Amino acid sequence: MDSKKKIGILGGSFDPAHKGHLAISKEALKKFKLKKIIWAITTNNPLKKKSRTSISDRINGCKKIIKSNNLIKIKFYEDTIKSNKTIDLINYLKKNDKYEIFFLMGADNLINFHKWHKWKMIVKNCNLVVFDRHGYKKKSLNSVSFKRLKGKNLMFIKFNKVNISSSQLRKI
Repeated sequence: MDSKKKIGILGGSFDPAHKGHLAISKEALKKFKLKKIIWAITTNNPLKKKSRTSISDRINGCKKIIKSNNLIKIKFYEDTIKSNKTIDLINYLKKNDKYEIFFLMGADNLINFHKWHKWKMIVKNCNLVVFDRHGYKKKSLNSVSFKRLKGKNLMFIKFNKVNISSSQLRKI
C-alpha cells in the first residue's frame, strides 16, 4: 500500500491572488483527496513581465483570499532552493519521498508549458492537473504539451470556471 501523502502545488506569481486560485485549489482537494495544497509563490515567472508588487504584499494578498482555510499553505521556496524553476521545487519536495505531487495549473499555462525549464521532467515527477479556463480550452488542447503528454500524468479537468485572471485584476 502506498503511504505517500497526496499534496497539490499551485505555483505562480499570484499578482494578485484571486478567487480562481481558490476555486481550483478547493476542487483539487476534493477531486484528488489531497492532504494540502501549497501555493508556491515565485518572484518572477520567466514567461511573464516582472511583477511590480513585492513578495510580502503578494503573500498577504494570498492570505486574504484563503482566509482560514488550513488546507492551503502559502510558501516562498526560492531562498531555500535557490531557484524559481518548477522542476527544482518538485525535486526539493520529493527529496524525502513522502509526497505524491499534483501540480495544478490553469489551461492558459498549458499552452506554453513546453517552454518551461525541463518540462518533461516535471511531468515525470508529478501528476500534471490542468484546469479548464474560460477562453483557453481549444488552444490548450491543441498545444504542443497536451499532444505530447496526452495520457501521461496529465489530467484535463472540466469544472465551473471562475472567469477572472490576475492580469485582468492588475488592469483595474
